[in-house]
Amino acid sequence: MTYDWSVIPRNMDVFIDGAIKTLEISLLAILIAIPIGVIFGLGRVSKNKIIRFIASVYVEIIRGVPLLVLLMWIFFVLGQYFNLGSYWGAINALAIFAGAFIAEIVRTGIQAVPKGQMEAARSLGMSHTKAMTNIILPQAFRRVLPPLASQFIILIKDSSLVSVIAATDLTLNAKNLVATSFRSIEVWTFVALIYFIMTFSLSLIIRYFEKRLLKSEA
Repeated sequence: MTYDWSVIPRNMDVFIDGAIKTLEISLLAILIAIPIGVIFGLGRVSKNKIIRFIASVYVEIIRGVPLLVLLMWIFFVLGQYFNLGSYWGAINALAIFAGAFIAEIVRTGIQAVPKGQMEAARSLGMSHTKAMTNIILPQAFRRVLPPLASQFIILIKDSSLVSVIAATDLTLNAKNLVATSFRSIEVWTFVALIYFIMTFSLSLIIRYFEKRLLKSEA
């Protein structure tokens, strides 16, 4: 079997455009997912049984459904009513999916704060909401920041599935290039390298900020 690696430099603009679209979709999805995750994460630790039940249902259902199925359902079902299109259908599906995992990250972060913190705040006359906002959440934020950043890396890899609903990203661009060049090994090898570079670079950045965070707490 002969290889023609010249297909890579000849189509570099295709790969760059796909990588930018992948990062764009992932970034928008995580920006939507974080508020969703925070709201439902707070719901998971709420004293109100109804709110806690609703939050738990959302988290368990979304975490129990494959992302591919969720993508297809949002695109073909919700897309008919809200005219989402492949681009926003992909972003919303990724956001809803990631939001469930972020909700668990937030819940874990809140529960990791010693209960004595809340009791001390309440004893000083603070309401539960004020104590949560001013005392608990700032401490929980430091704990959830690293896993939140890791969730963004996971989202970049998961975003490769959005090509099934024809959302333009690195994977879809690669599929189209393979269809015209018939160089699947070369193209997919380079695509794997691009995904690795993106995720590994972000991992290094996350480690840097984790070290800075640990130093600031020391």
